[in-house]
Amino acid sequence: MKLTEKLALKALHRVDPEVAHGLSIKALTSGLAPAPGPVTSARLKTKLAGIALPNPVGLAAGFDKNAEALAPLSQAGFGFIEVGAATPRPQPGNPKPRLFRLTEDRAAINRFGFNNEGMEVIASRLAKRPKDAIIGLNLGANKDSEDRAADFARVLAHCGADLDFATVNVSSPNTEKLRDLQGKAALSALLNGVIETREGLSRRVPVFLKIAPDLDREGIEDIAAVALETGVDAVIATNTTLSREGLQSSHRAEVGGLSGAPLFEKSTRVLAQLSELLDGQVPLVGVGGISNAEQAYAKICAGASAVQLYTAMVYGGLSLAGDIAKGLDQLLARDGFATVAEAVGCKRGDWL
Repeated sequence: MKLTEKLALKALHRVDPEVAHGLSIKALTSGLAPAPGPVTSARLKTKLAGIALPNPVGLAAGFDKNAEALAPLSQAGFGFIEVGAATPRPQPGNPKPRLFRLTEDRAAINRFGFNNEGMEVIASRLAKRPKDAIIGLNLGANKDSEDRAADFARVLAHCGADLDFATVNVSSPNTEKLRDLQGKAALSALLNGVIETREGLSRRVPVFLKIAPDLDREGIEDIAAVALETGVDAVIATNTTLSREGLQSSHRAEVGGLSGAPLFEKSTRVLAQLSELLDGQVPLVGVGGISNAEQAYAKICAGASAVQLYTAMVYGGLSLAGDIAKGLDQLLARDGFATVAEAVGCKRGDWL
């Protein structure tokens, strides 16, 4: 991390976390951010659900909710980026304050509640996206919707023409009863509706499913079964957790989803269990607590074909994406892997 980025992070940590996040987006759109371009090499190039990636390090949904910074983010070192979540209608989300830094824990708690400008505004920005980047959209449902399952399909129908993938997000803890849609029957019906909508698009958009880390073994088995039955293209494991185990920060009792370092082991165990159940039939994306190349590599060795970051950038800056990709290249070389794909799941048993 350069001195300028360190100073910028220090300044951002002096203001309210949500204000700091908004300033980060403004800095990106003003050109005041690292722009090394996608980091790549023969070892790092890989495929996720048929999508060719320059490297397997992606940006998780939630950072650029409204697709405001597509061009600068595509040059920030990531192999792919995911924006959103987008809902059919704009919504303000939950009352503020709703984002908390847990500095002692290298973590964050948020209860945003799918605040976004709505699918029409987001679609207009996606239509102007850089064409050489890999960009996906996290699909959400309006809080007051009478048919939340239908909302996911509506967003895909409206935005799908300019997407490389779309993620069904039924795992946020911040919209009341949303996680109820992770039940086997409800989830199967929802995914079938989204996939049916996908068939009406001008091109095939891979559909991913993002799940919670707070599932028991039976819940994980149900997710695996539904993934295979519906034909989703990938599963993202995982979203934020409701657990507060082992936290030190004074904000530890805040309501919302916990992300960052404390999530690493929990999310990686869910990832490994899914990897065992799916046995290569559906690729996985590992998310949760990644802050360095070693942790990204651990997710891959546990069964992930790619990984995503978000909270670690609060503490490590945007340059972390490129640093992790470069470090991952070195780790693959150290262990004799010619490609990322060769390493996927090689140490899955360590997490079971």
